[in-house]
Amino acid sequence: MIVPIASDHAGFEAKEITKKILKKMGHMPIDFGTHSKDSVDYPDFAIQVAEKINSGEHDSGILLCGSGQGMCMTANKFNKVRAALVYSPEVAKLSRQHNNANIICIPGRELNEEEIEKILTAWFTSDFEGGRHERRINKIQSVIEQK
Repeated sequence: MIVPIASDHAGFEAKEITKKILKKMGHMPIDFGTHSKDSVDYPDFAIQVAEKINSGEHDSGILLCGSGQGMCMTANKFNKVRAALVYSPEVAKLSRQHNNANIICIPGRELNEEEIEKILTAWFTSDFEGGRHERRINKIQSVIEQK
C-alpha cells in the first residue's frame, strides 16, 4: 500500500523510523516532509497528507509531530478525514475498528522504535467493524455536511 507520510521538525526522527518500519511491512511511504529538524509549521505538512486522503487518492496516511495533537487537529478539518491520535497499539486497533480512522497521528517525542512498530502493526492489521460503529461514523459525517 502507498502511504503518504509527513512530520514537522519535532516528529522528523520518528518519521524516518516510521518510514523504515513501513518498508519492512511491505508498504511504500511517500514522504511529504519535512526533511530536517529545522523548525517548520506543522499545518503545512498535515495539509498535504490530509488532501491525499480527503480526495480518495490514498486510503491511509501517517502524520507525526511532537505530541501528535497539532497534526491531528489540522487533518480533521478535512471532510473525509478521520485522523486519530494514537499512542499505543490498543488505541491504534480501536481507532480502526470503531472509528474507521484513515490517518494515524503519532506523538514523535513520546515513542521509541519498538512502540511505533507495535502501533503500526496494530493499525494496519485492524479493520473497521461496521455495525453500531457505522451509525456513529455517519453521525460524525452528518455534522460535517450540515456546516
